[in-house]
Amino acid sequence: MDKTRGMKTRPNILLILSDDHGQWAMGCSGNKEVHTPNLDALAASGLRFENFFCTSPVCSPARASILTGRIPSQHGILDWLRRGESTREWSKGKEEGKTIEYLAGQRGYADLLAAQGYRCGISGKWHMGDADHAQKGFSFWRVNVSGTQYQNPVFTDGREFSQEKGYLSDIITDYALDFIERQKNADEPFYLSVHHNAPHAPWLRDLHPQVTFDDYMANCPFRSTPNVPMHAWMPDTPEKTGRVYPEKTYPRDETERRERVSGYYTAITEMDRNIGRLVETLDRNGLREKTLVIYLSDNGMNLGHHGIYGKGNGTFPMNMYDTSVKVPLIINRPGHAPGGQVVTEMFSQYDLMPTLLDYVGVNNPGADRLPGRSFAPMLRGEACEGRPGVVVFDEYGPVRMVRTREWKYVHRYPYGPHELYDLRNDPEEIHNLISSVGMDSRAAELKAMLEDWFRRYADPERDGVYEPVTGEGQIGLIGPRSAGRPAFEKTSLVKIRGAGMAEQKYP
Repeated sequence: MDKTRGMKTRPNILLILSDDHGQWAMGCSGNKEVHTPNLDALAASGLRFENFFCTSPVCSPARASILTGRIPSQHGILDWLRRGESTREWSKGKEEGKTIEYLAGQRGYADLLAAQGYRCGISGKWHMGDADHAQKGFSFWRVNVSGTQYQNPVFTDGREFSQEKGYLSDIITDYALDFIERQKNADEPFYLSVHHNAPHAPWLRDLHPQVTFDDYMANCPFRSTPNVPMHAWMPDTPEKTGRVYPEKTYPRDETERRERVSGYYTAITEMDRNIGRLVETLDRNGLREKTLVIYLSDNGMNLGHHGIYGKGNGTFPMNMYDTSVKVPLIINRPGHAPGGQVVTEMFSQYDLMPTLLDYVGVNNPGADRLPGRSFAPMLRGEACEGRPGVVVFDEYGPVRMVRTREWKYVHRYPYGPHELYDLRNDPEEIHNLISSVGMDSRAAELKAMLEDWFRRYADPERDGVYEPVTGEGQIGLIGPRSAGRPAFEKTSLVKIRGAGMAEQKYP
């Protein structure tokens, strides 16, 4: 295809990706306590997806799936990356000063867009390996390499590091605005990723705008997050677990619970304010109708839901509750995409790559090896003909999930425990029916569906079923490129409340 053909008529794409934003934590999704006026406005004039799911309920695997269209057991990032992100890493581990390009040789949709004439830029969190160098088709590279350091973070442009002054969400947006200003008069279209760390922990008052934090503490009724007993699989105190963020353990009292919610909501509201800055800049430069705006999160979040504070690795074994795996998705383009619609069909992050490429008319020669299917017709106000769309799949190492509209089955290799939920009668996933009378055939049917799907798409050399993933982070490559070096620690040392769950071993 001639990459210059139709360039001026192809739309720009602005993709805003947040970190740990649960689908439940937006005003437009029914939460009356969190303030998200700009996301609510995008939803009111665009498409809001009620049943959109991550590919893995933790950041790095999900982000890699969004970018490559591959499931984690295809691209080989099976947990959050604890090593290899940057020579300026916040947690360097034993191999200080080394980076690992986890996605080397794997094509992302930004590669394909760049090859067809798009100028591709990224601002914010990367966390897919070797953030020190621009990759995957991005020519504008402003990446945060200091983790979720909300004050005075360190960024790189792919050549040098710089210590920035100010609040992380503002700085990420400042770089994004700089990119838009550079592109406003360009002949070629642009693709821009704005990757926020927010609302990831830490949620301490002195790390965020204190006026917003104090407003939540003083005025929020705190009824939007459950206050229930601690889940049996949740880690105990930070002193016992060694967890980096005490926010991901159960709060000690009501004051601490209110502080957690206030910090989480503050991070969301301040990110929302910056989303408003992006949309206003598009408007001011006459780019609004020329730009497809997408908002989503990498994974969900429990903030008291099921007695958990955290996402998929908020428990051990890792969990697959909807609050961990369901994420927001809002798509908006005035005058082109339908407005004011709520989409109830089920979609997954692995559907995003084929959708974006289909929408802008860019071919993906490797599409037949990927699990995702385009829903671009919906963005044009058309029906998605011939799309199954009734089942989604999820994974976190040896934990796998299949979800239909009415049922969810979770299988944990090799030992269990397994779960089965009747979502029609138990949408909160309270009653595990796996051992209930008459449920054997239902569980077997869903298990067969799950195994058939992963057999079709998982790469045997990167298959998470065979890796000792514990939610404590990945430290190296898996598969042939690992050179015999470990990618995971062999056991989890996380202390778990509940008999027999203190340490899970893998063969």
